[in-house]
Amino acid sequence: MMSIKAFTLVSAVERELLMGDKERVNIECVECCGRDLYVGTNDCFVYHFLLEERPVPAGPATFTATKQLQRHLGFKKPVNELRAASALNRLLVLCDNSISLVNMLNLEPVPSGARIKGAATFALNENPVSGDPFCVEVCIISVKRRTIQMFLVYEDRVQIVKEVSTAEQPLAVAVDGHFLCLALTTQYIIHNYSTGVSQDLFPYCSEERPPIVKRIGRQEFLLAGPGGLGMFATVAGISQRAPVHWSENVIGAAVSFPYVIALDDEFITVHSMLDQQQKQTLPFKEGHILQDFEGRVIVATSKGVYILVPLPLEKQIQDLLASRRVEEALVLAKGARRNIPKEKFQVMYRRILQQAGFIQFAQLQFLEAKELFRSGQLDVRELISLYPFLLPTSSSFTRSHPPLHEYADLNQLTQGDQEKMAKCKRFLMSYLNEVRSTEVANGYKEDIDTALLKLYAEADHDSLLDLLVTENFCLLTDSAAWLEKHKKYFALGLLYHYNNQDAAAVQLWVNIVNGDVQDSTRSDLYEYIVDFLTYCLDEELVWAYADWVLQKSEEVGVQVFTKRPLDEQQKNSFNPDDIINCLKKYPKALVKYLEHLVIDKRLQKEEYHTHLAVLYLEEVLLQRASASGKGAEATETQAKLRRLLQKSDLYRVHFLLAQSSKEASRWAGGRRAPFFLSCRFCLAERLQGAGLPMESAILHGKLGEHEKALHILVHELQDFAAAEDYCLWCSEGRDPPHRQQLFHTLLAIYLHAGPTAHELAVAAVDLLNRHATEFDAAQVLQMLPDTWSVQLLCPFLMGAMRDSIHARRTMQVALGLARSENLIYTYDKMKLKGSSIQLSDKKLCQICQNPFCEPVFVRYPNGGLVHTHCAASRHTNPSSSSPGTRT
Repeated sequence: MMSIKAFTLVSAVERELLMGDKERVNIECVECCGRDLYVGTNDCFVYHFLLEERPVPAGPATFTATKQLQRHLGFKKPVNELRAASALNRLLVLCDNSISLVNMLNLEPVPSGARIKGAATFALNENPVSGDPFCVEVCIISVKRRTIQMFLVYEDRVQIVKEVSTAEQPLAVAVDGHFLCLALTTQYIIHNYSTGVSQDLFPYCSEERPPIVKRIGRQEFLLAGPGGLGMFATVAGISQRAPVHWSENVIGAAVSFPYVIALDDEFITVHSMLDQQQKQTLPFKEGHILQDFEGRVIVATSKGVYILVPLPLEKQIQDLLASRRVEEALVLAKGARRNIPKEKFQVMYRRILQQAGFIQFAQLQFLEAKELFRSGQLDVRELISLYPFLLPTSSSFTRSHPPLHEYADLNQLTQGDQEKMAKCKRFLMSYLNEVRSTEVANGYKEDIDTALLKLYAEADHDSLLDLLVTENFCLLTDSAAWLEKHKKYFALGLLYHYNNQDAAAVQLWVNIVNGDVQDSTRSDLYEYIVDFLTYCLDEELVWAYADWVLQKSEEVGVQVFTKRPLDEQQKNSFNPDDIINCLKKYPKALVKYLEHLVIDKRLQKEEYHTHLAVLYLEEVLLQRASASGKGAEATETQAKLRRLLQKSDLYRVHFLLAQSSKEASRWAGGRRAPFFLSCRFCLAERLQGAGLPMESAILHGKLGEHEKALHILVHELQDFAAAEDYCLWCSEGRDPPHRQQLFHTLLAIYLHAGPTAHELAVAAVDLLNRHATEFDAAQVLQMLPDTWSVQLLCPFLMGAMRDSIHARRTMQVALGLARSENLIYTYDKMKLKGSSIQLSDKKLCQICQNPFCEPVFVRYPNGGLVHTHCAASRHTNPSSSSPGTRT
């Protein structure tokens, strides 16, 4: 049992005020209506008191009763029951099995003498069905056996409206609308007196204890069940609440939401209707009356009347929270909804949720705390303020007053326990990360994001970088100082970048790479800087750090220029000539950049192509001159040179083949020569002297000097496959006769080598047999030596024959198709000529509607006739919208 102080028992009517020194006078019943208190005694008196409530700031209210009147009813029997009908200004008094009507103010009987006779007990219908505001509905248990009667009571008369028989003798009754909740001798039932339908609830033994039947709300009753249970039942015969467990000897019950109050011989017990737990116990001996009147609970002994004054629900809830009883406090707070105005309740309930959240937080119950904070719409700065130095210095936040918790800061809450402190910080990181993008953060996103950054930096958390590279509201001044304090220089650079201070960001990162400051966040920081500058829109910043990135690595640094976004390249923000001029000191980077211009961007500018070819050539020559020049790197560069020489048509071929520097100057044609033409050496001599015949052959091919090129390939390199590839490469995109001429030239070189050149003869045979369709067979047969056998040239001859036959048949098919098409045209012409046309002065031109003056006209396919000059100015058929064809 978890106790709570929900009620305070205060005296309302002292014994001396009620009965003076009359020892034998006992209180039998009480009634309260507003400030009017009525007491019925065993000597047939009715007393009228006026209650004055006096609130006390530091404690429960006190009551003062002032006696107004007392009246003897004229019987010698006790007053059994009192009920006020304030709408009629009448008091219903049960005495000697008779219900009398008396005036509430002067306690005089009504002049008509109206009364209800033969009543053992009665109950008012607080949910009347008559609809008449000037009467009350009364249900009595008749002294006649097993009978219930329904009456309408007016100011001066009564009227019976229904009599109901029961299976057993009724002992107690409560009424709600058409429904009667009855305690019979052995069980409780619900009876609808309108339809006559009864429903059993549960049994009980009236001989062991008196029944209790109490209407507690619309269509709901409270009953004393077996086993000391307070049972709830609706008019449908079901229970929507769990029972409360009270004393076996309970003699009275009342409801003051959310509590059920029970009275037995020694105690008043208070149970919650929300969680069914007993909350309070008040010693109270000799009590025999317990009733609630419009929310006011009155108990009485035979000598005095007392009031159970409820403590404000908010005070009860605060007491529960102070005792760390969070669940009970929340249950009670939810139950208070029906008794508090909506707006006031929402404000109160949010605050209670927030307080409960801090209680759970202090107990490290983080999941529960988070849910309470979110449900209570906590200003998250209340939580942040517990952590020293997390709120920005510019924050105007002040804690709620009265405070939501009792802690000055996190150190006090955790009592210096570092492990608990670390758990609290991890929770705050998680919570802030969740709420920063929700409505909870509206209005103070700077405080949240700045606090989150500080937590991440202090904990060396990976999410620090994620926070800084996405949209955030971190305050620069506070955040920068904190990051610098924790040596998070890379993150500080990201913060500068987010705040449009790219120059400061790059300089800080450069300092890290140079070792001026220490930060191991990124091992690839140099590559990151290159990538950052690549996408940087500040041209001056890129130029400022271009030399630095190139000095670190030419191959990587040049990406600042080669990998710039396409849209920026289209704006021509960086002039290629300026970049080339910058890269003079970095030969590897220069090659990479020229490859980017020529191969990737495919710029059609002669100077770039020639420059790249010269650089390739320079590298090949240097590699060949070194001891390691035969390696794979030299082969790769040479392959690049060959591909460029083959694919490009823009480089200056004559310059590369010039026999001297003077010839090279002459080929410049008086134009501004590029800077690389100032070299004072003969490139042709270097090509030949360095043993680069393949490159020389390609260059001769570019000039159309195919015989020279093939001569080099055949006689100097003796690379017959390369010679064949040369013929194929040079004839790409050209007409078949050009390719045929190249192959004939190569065959002639093979055949003119003399009879002793066996290898060339074999190469010639292989050439003919592999490329039979590329030759004119008739010319080839005239060129071949007479000593060659047919069997040797069998593949060539078969291929030539097939090609010849295929060409002949293709021509025959084409000729046949042409003849067929001509025949169709001839037929159409004959059809047109076969029809006659009669022309007279009555025939009119279908365009100008004038007659024909001479036998000259134009006829359309639909038969329309027009003047020749009209047809010349009009190109549409006179009778249709589609173009006509002149015939």
